[in-house]
Amino acid sequence: MDFANTPSFFRSGPKPGTRLLLCALASIALLVGDSRYGLMEQARDGMSLVLYPLQRAVNLPLGMVRHVSDYFTVQADLKSENDQLRTRQLEMSARLARLETLERELNELRSLNAIKASRNDAAQLAETLYTGRDPFSYKIIIDKGADAHLQPGQPVVDGRGLLGQITRVQPLTAEVSLIIDKNQMVPVMIARTGERAILYGYGGGVEIRYLPLHADVRENDMVVTSGIDGLYQEGTPVARVSKVERNAGAAFSRITTEPLAGVQQTRFVLVLQQKGQTPPRPAEPVVPVKKTKGKKPADSE
Repeated sequence: MDFANTPSFFRSGPKPGTRLLLCALASIALLVGDSRYGLMEQARDGMSLVLYPLQRAVNLPLGMVRHVSDYFTVQADLKSENDQLRTRQLEMSARLARLETLERELNELRSLNAIKASRNDAAQLAETLYTGRDPFSYKIIIDKGADAHLQPGQPVVDGRGLLGQITRVQPLTAEVSLIIDKNQMVPVMIARTGERAILYGYGGGVEIRYLPLHADVRENDMVVTSGIDGLYQEGTPVARVSKVERNAGAAFSRITTEPLAGVQQTRFVLVLQQKGQTPPRPAEPVVPVKKTKGKKPADSE
């Protein structure tokens, strides 16, 4: 030990054992005085106030690291939770779409069963398989054909109204021409007045033609089958009048209608029996040719 550089106080002071004893007694005195009389409370308060900035400066890097770590942890948790919620939302949306489809089909089947129960003929339920291949014709293919004793000409309806009629029958399927097809015509009448007319399909819609200008037809009038052709039962809903145009320069009114049936939406249909055989139309009477007096028919030379 280099005693030459040691301060004179330590070289000439009391012995180490004495110094230890003095320090112990001073500590005990401070402890007793602080616990009983609070001698060091103000000193501690002052020291804590003086050292608080230093304490904050020392703890600042650790707090920043902790806050940054918490931020990224929270962001990762939020992203994971958002991904789970987004996946669940897609699953629930798909399930909801399936449930809505099933509910719509169930309502269709209920309405068709109600129609079938209200009829006395052998109506048959069928399912739409696919649409026709010709984009310019409006036809559907159903899953019943000659095996179910279907015949061309039978009417086809859904829960809301007339869809069309069977135009071709195959062994296991049948072709249905919708009323909006350009080759379809349906004898109808205005339900409010009973005035008869012909409903024509024009390739995507239906309209009533050749009604005189004075015909009592209004918007929102219901159009039903008249039953005068021997094919459709009378009273089957067909369409609703959406617009009536009367042009003084035209011979007939222009009446636009909207089909009531889901012509491009329905999955399940009901095939009805034809109304029955209608007596043949009577022959036109022969008009006698009046002979002119004083004239003879010219002989061929």
